[in-house]
Amino acid sequence: MAPKDPLLGTLKVCVLNLQTDGPTVTDTSPYLASCCELLELVLRKGLQQPVLSLVHRDYWHCFEQLLHQDTCGRLSALSLAVEQARVCKKLLSAQGRGRYLLRLALGRKVLPQIFTHLLHTPRVLEWYSPALAILRNEESVEPFMSLLLVLSNMEFKLDMENCSFLDESWLLPVCEVYEVVPCREVGLVLRYLSGRVFILDLLPGSQAYVDKFVYPGDIIDEINRTSMRNSKSGHAGVVLSRLKGCPLSIRVIRWRAHDGTVYRPLIKLLRALRAENPTLELNPVPSQQSDSQNQKPASTQCLKDGRIVYIVQFLGKANIGMFGGKEVLQHAIPQVLQQNQPSQEVLLDMKETHLTCTDRHSKLELFVLHYPEISCVGRYARPDYTTFAFCVADSPETPQTTGFCCVVLRASSVKECEDIVCRIAAGFKHTEWFV
Repeated sequence: MAPKDPLLGTLKVCVLNLQTDGPTVTDTSPYLASCCELLELVLRKGLQQPVLSLVHRDYWHCFEQLLHQDTCGRLSALSLAVEQARVCKKLLSAQGRGRYLLRLALGRKVLPQIFTHLLHTPRVLEWYSPALAILRNEESVEPFMSLLLVLSNMEFKLDMENCSFLDESWLLPVCEVYEVVPCREVGLVLRYLSGRVFILDLLPGSQAYVDKFVYPGDIIDEINRTSMRNSKSGHAGVVLSRLKGCPLSIRVIRWRAHDGTVYRPLIKLLRALRAENPTLELNPVPSQQSDSQNQKPASTQCLKDGRIVYIVQFLGKANIGMFGGKEVLQHAIPQVLQQNQPSQEVLLDMKETHLTCTDRHSKLELFVLHYPEISCVGRYARPDYTTFAFCVADSPETPQTTGFCCVVLRASSVKECEDIVCRIAAGFKHTEWFV
């Protein structure tokens, strides 16, 4: 039977578009938000408000009541989804919880079952107007349930943790996780505004400043699974102080949307933030991935997983005795160079907790070093300040040697050499809590 309500015709087109978009629907699908919004409109159409009540009734309240009114005894999927939405600390409104529930139902393929419970529960269905509601119109219910069955046969892979803005919008922000090594201070200057924890600035020399992962205007959504939604002033600082010296996993909401524009639900808040702080500068490229896409790397660099990796020459290494302080470098580097070991073109990849050195051509991994293993790092003045080295304790796999080993490499320019040395130094400075 052809759908009688225009909403159902639009929903049918949207479902067909989702089907042609690929085998798996993710949050980046251009049709997902429209599909969810249409489902929401169907649920709200004809929903009557209670008399003499200060609470605005929404479809979330219908699902809540199903747990008390439906007597079929097969509510496990619904009750689990409702409970998960109810306890989610990132959601503050009935609208947000209802939207979260719909996303859960899509991912778990239980949307038809949930609506079937609703249609078979007269005490809840009577909240809908017989003259207006699609759910009370027999000619409309059949095609609507057919569309729900189509949706239940599709694969949805949705990020359920990205839900802090469902109270305001179906449009989801870019959400990324910032993994921070144990350090003395992360170095974030925060501003609490409308229950959100904004990053206002990064302290020079801090871990966040060195990592260049978060930017002013971004929002802290979670710290080690603790929600920052609706936080009071100082809450994030208290959580960070408790976790001092521990690895951090910070979920960050970007101020810029997937299409590169300002995320719409944040426009008013960012204006207010700028009115308070006229010097606030929103970085034009708020993620390392975007930075890598927009800036063409130099020929002495390449990209790996969105990070810039340096192409350098590995000149060799040698055991230098029992001392690995910075004062030995001026003697250790010439000692390695005098051996005239064959040089290799390698990829030096400096991550948050460690660095790796890989042969550029054979892809053979030469060594992996965590920053606390590095005792010192520095440049060599001769001939042109492009040679640098660091000392590490000899590997336990080579018991015939003892003490420290000096590893020598050459960068393509003075500036690049200085950048590498600074990043290594910052790495073992900020990971000192590992020791």
